[in-house]
Amino acid sequence: MVTKGLPPASQRVIEAALAEGLQIDIVMFEQSTRTAADAATAIGCEVGQIVKSLVFTVQDAPVIALVSGSNQLDERKLAGLFQVGKKQVKRADADMVRAATGYAIGGVPPFGHTNWLEVFVDEDLIRYQVVWAAAGTPNTVFAVAPDVLIRISNGQIADLKTIQDGQ
Repeated sequence: MVTKGLPPASQRVIEAALAEGLQIDIVMFEQSTRTAADAATAIGCEVGQIVKSLVFTVQDAPVIALVSGSNQLDERKLAGLFQVGKKQVKRADADMVRAATGYAIGGVPPFGHTNWLEVFVDEDLIRYQVVWAAAGTPNTVFAVAPDVLIRISNGQIADLKTIQDGQ
């Protein structure tokens, strides 16, 4: 674990948090925390405590879904929030993610984006006292309470997860 010499993208996350009155401590790992499983292993927490910042387009406009690491996003549910068909919802490509957020896939934080984005927060994240989110790069993260995450991201709590057979 490394805690000094943070990259510029992580410094931007710190500045965005401070602008909202939140002080965060970013942790940088030698290994990638790009996937929820990688992040949970590096941090030593449950996969469900990892916040996946997923960028989609709904009718060609980017939106962000903050999804628990143990869940898969149900695109039909995201479409339903906009009252459009599932075909109107698409996963954003790398160029769209960077243009919309200012960050690369795998490091997108839940706030501090280049553009204002509508944000939806997986209701399963609120069952934890602390969750961990990307801090601008694929190997930087920070801890935050779910209620603070919702406030600072201006997120709306939603049922976003795919229901697996047998659940």
